Amino acid sequence: MSKPYLEVKNLKKYFNIPAGTLHAVDDISFTLEKGQTIGIVGESGCGKSTMGRVIARLADATDGEVLLDGKNILGVKGKELKKLRNEVQMIFQDPFSSLNPRKSVYATIEEPLLIQKSYKDKEDLQRKVYELMDSVGIARRLAGSYPHELDGGRRQRIGIARALALDPGLIICDEPVSALDVSIQAQILNMLKRLQQNNGYTYIFITHDLSVVRHFCQEVLVMYMGQMVEKAPVKELFENPMHPYTKALLDAVPIPEINNRRERSLIKGEITSPIDPPDACRFAVRCDYATEECSKSCPKLIDVGNGHFVRCFACNK
Repeated sequence: MSKPYLEVKNLKKYFNIPAGTLHAVDDISFTLEKGQTIGIVGESGCGKSTMGRVIARLADATDGEVLLDGKNILGVKGKELKKLRNEVQMIFQDPFSSLNPRKSVYATIEEPLLIQKSYKDKEDLQRKVYELMDSVGIARRLAGSYPHELDGGRRQRIGIARALALDPGLIICDEPVSALDVSIQAQILNMLKRLQQNNGYTYIFITHDLSVVRHFCQEVLVMYMGQMVEKAPVKELFENPMHPYTKALLDAVPIPEINNRRERSLIKGEITSPIDPPDACRFAVRCDYATEECSKSCPKLIDVGNGHFVRCFACNK
């Protein structure tokens, strides 16, 4: 049996601060096959973007492994790290703050190609930049324009073109459409899907929008306070959510039918501190089904079948 393209093992990212140790990413494991998309979902502050940055080697891990084609990329440095940039790239959430305001569209897309010395011939380099602009739907006449002269949709297309410039295998999409108008979101998502189908890209898609995950991903991983609380194929998770937090997230997705009323499970209470969390269920203080056991120990992630994993004492019984 062949190994998965990406394998994340027991990944941890802690921050030492004056108040203690903040557990941003706490023992996350998952695999991803080439050409597939996994959605990472959860509330703001759950650690999903931090995990993306660690996998992209934009932040150092505290512990764990990230195997890409069987090689642990967390330990690479210098020339090896520079070489890794050809294989792993990231699309950032805010297209305005992630672009250099002093660089034109052409210069922004050209930059990674110059850094990696991908093209020695100037004409070949120019041809590649224009091909990238064409692939993401940016008119060539805008090559000399600057970020402040463009709308959010075009700015995000520039960020995507820059990420694609080195033809990476793995692309981490950190909420790539959340800062855009709804009308533009669909265009960007359809474009990302088309690019994946044409080029075989593998996506880690970080988002808080479950409706996007349902139509864009093959698998979904739900995070809460740095931990994975549930993971399953998309169809399985939407039809059979098991963790109380996942159920509440799905209940929050609006249904565009006036007569289709349903009972919603709302999340109550305040989120607890991720600083030196106790050995207990981190969702217990907000959970309607919490028992004494939940406050005394942390539930383990269990396999409930059909590729479905959940961290909940109620599912262990």
